[in-house]
Amino acid sequence: MAPRDESGNVTALEVRIHGRGGQGVVTAAELLSVAAFVSGRHAQAFPSFGSERMGAPVVAFCRIDDRPIRTREPVVLPGAVVVQDPTLLHQVDLFNGMTDDTYLLVNTSRSLEELGIDAFVERFREERVAAFGATEIAIARLGRALPNAALLGGLAALTSVVRMEDLGTAFSRRFSEDVARGNLLAASDGFSRVARRAAIRAGGAKSGAAGGA
Repeated sequence: MAPRDESGNVTALEVRIHGRGGQGVVTAAELLSVAAFVSGRHAQAFPSFGSERMGAPVVAFCRIDDRPIRTREPVVLPGAVVVQDPTLLHQVDLFNGMTDDTYLLVNTSRSLEELGIDAFVERFREERVAAFGATEIAIARLGRALPNAALLGGLAALTSVVRMEDLGTAFSRRFSEDVARGNLLAASDGFSRVARRAAIRAGGAKSGAAGGA
């Protein structure tokens, strides 16, 4: 389980990001690490196999901790897994090393049942699983099918590992003003999608509890 502070914020998390070359997988890990660093924590980000190759499966890792990070090994027991390309779900062992407490975030406009992973996902805690169409958000906000920023916003909502303002700073340090603004809008949309569904789920749980009282 990811450790949290007194406010409930995650203080340490190992993230594994799966996607294809050209989707900004490595960039996503780097942006996440910068956002964590801006917030005053230690972070590292690196890909599994050098630079991204267009269209080929790519994995990138990000570690975030309140304490100095000594290891440079790949993340084998992730606290969170982000799937940028759902076509990889039945081609690559994306779920290797995941436990019942792992966070899972999937870029898809389809249901998990339609993707054929609903039975597998049932083992995870419902509040730690989220899926939304990040690519559609990216096209609307950036004019390009780059889902990484929207997914980082979704990850922020799902885990509270970074704040939106720190993601905004990371975008500003990496991109031009216009591109940074588009990425922040995409991230904000992703954050809202996940936060809204969490609120609906929480409301349903309270209604069920009240009905059973």
